[in-house]
Parts: sequence; C-alpha cells; structure tokens
Amino acid sequence: MDRAVASEVALRCHRALEPLHSFVYFAPEVEQAFIDAGLESGRMPYFAGRAAPLGPVGAGVVAATFYNFNPRLVARCIPKAWSLVEPTEIVKLRFAGAEAALRRLLGDAVDAPELAELAELVREAAEACTPEGRPLFAAHADLPWPDGPVATLWHGASLLREHRGDGHIGVLVAEGLSGLEALVTHTATGKGFRADVAKRLRGWSDEEWVSAEKQLCEREILDADGALTPRGEALRTRLEERTDEVASAPYRRIGEDSARRIAELAKPFARTVLKAGGIPRELFANR
Repeated sequence: MDRAVASEVALRCHRALEPLHSFVYFAPEVEQAFIDAGLESGRMPYFAGRAAPLGPVGAGVVAATFYNFNPRLVARCIPKAWSLVEPTEIVKLRFAGAEAALRRLLGDAVDAPELAELAELVREAAEACTPEGRPLFAAHADLPWPDGPVATLWHGASLLREHRGDGHIGVLVAEGLSGLEALVTHTATGKGFRADVAKRLRGWSDEEWVSAEKQLCEREILDADGALTPRGEALRTRLEERTDEVASAPYRRIGEDSARRIAELAKPFARTVLKAGGIPRELFANR
C-alpha cells in the first residue's frame, strides 16, 4: 500500500472508529463510577480517566500530552485526583464503565459476529502501532488487553485514537501552533466543537480566545471576522493530511484489505452509537 492510499485508509478508519472510542467521555456509566469512587464532579473525571495510564503524573505532563487544554484547568484536577482515587483503580473503573456503556449503546448488536471480527482486526492494527514519540499512546498500550470482543474493541479503538492524537500533536508543534491556536483554527473550520463549547470544555476565557485570534490574524491565518484565510485553509488541510500520513503506519502493516475491512465493519456500529445519543450532537458545529 503506497503512502497516499495508506493516508486515505487511515482517515477512513479514524472516522469510522472515533465514535466507538469517544462516547466514553459522555457516558454516565463512566462518570458516575468515578464520582462514586471519590473523584470530584466536573472536569476531573475526564482528566483522571484519560491520564490514569500515565500513573500519578503532575499537571504539566497532562497539559502537555492533552495539548489544547488550559493548563490552569488541568491543575485544578491533577494531581489532586490521584489523592482521591489511585490511577490503577481509575483504569479499572474506566474499562468497566466503557464496556457497560458500549453494550447499552449497541444493544443487540454486541452479539453480532461482525463485532467480534472488528475487535480482532482493531486489535491487530493497534498492536501494529509503535510507541516512539507517542507518550499517551504508549501509556495506554502498556495496559493489558481486556477480555471479550466489546471491551477489546473499545480498547483497540482508544489505542488507535491516542496513537493518532500523539502524532497530530507532533504535526501541530512542527507547524508552530500552540494548543490554543490549534483549537481556535480547528473551531474555525466548522467541523469541531462550537466556539463557546470549546472554550468551556478546554478552559479558555473569552479574553484568551480573542488574544489567540489576534495573533492568528497577524500571521494571516484568520481574517478580521475570525474565519480562516486562504493561508489558514491551506494550513488546516496540511495539518490533517500530515496527521493522516503519520497515523497510517499500523494500517500499512496489516495491509489494505484488513484496513478497509475495519472501516467497513465499524461504520454501522458507529452509526448505532451516534443514533443512540452516545455523543451529544448539540456540542458541535453544524458544518
């Protein structure tokens, strides 16, 4: 599989698998388990759940590996979370909650032979990833694989997501975009969170957002209305294309047929998750 085809397949797989990972951030089963165990409500369950495989690290490590969150927001949750619930316990609760939520969202589809086939292919792709330069992926990859196809599918999709995310951060750094600037430009594409949601969930004030927009205007990435300029459009296209390229290695290793089969199998399950409300659509822009 040549690099252009591999990049295209990587994007297809990412789009098909993303809902099968990211529902976990909105699943009441996961958040309630964390709160019952002792974590505080709000943003702490998100930061603690995703960062727990790293161990009891400080706020700086979490802010660096998550990239586009305000470090002050992270510092309100980390490392306090580790004094409330041990990271190893958080990992166990997250796996159990994720499986319970995915079973609820998929309903009878969890017993479909296609899900078991997808889980095995996703595991094969995840195990074909390499950890160099990808700290968050590496931490999650050090965790033992869970039992059963449902939990295996979620863990495998999560590994591929974190592998891609670490690579994306490398691309952002190479392009000279800070975490906030990356968030502002992505929001300007109309393909991510609404701006008000992005500010709230990532912890940025209106003043900080406007300051970032001004800096991006000076670089001719945004125009005076906060929209992407042609230069900004080209930048975002380059970022996404480069991200697809650096995310494509595991799919090249398992081969084009297996990779395309992942996308084919994952799409109907992803649609089921979305239809069941696994990811709140009102948080996202309409474009």
